[in-house]
Amino acid sequence: MSDEIFVSSTLDLKLKEVINVIDGKRMGNITDIEIDVESGRLTAIVVPGVGKFLGLFGRNEDVVIPWDKINKIGMDVILVEAGNFGELKRD
Repeated sequence: MSDEIFVSSTLDLKLKEVINVIDGKRMGNITDIEIDVESGRLTAIVVPGVGKFLGLFGRNEDVVIPWDKINKIGMDVILVEAGNFGELKRD
């Protein structure tokens, strides 16, 4: 995402749905954010992992989406490029 000035509360971000522009799938809402405490910049957003068995019995690891993979933050959605989930998984 470009270095545009962006001001929003974390609550506003958590209400937006995250959409993967690679395959058009909904990834869910933001569950957490990562911030560089020294610079005060948001470095990544975290969304829930894909459900294990029919989405009923728990979830896989959360998916961490780095700031540079965020294409656009709109009024209702956040568009991201999450092509390779292996790279984006939280350890």
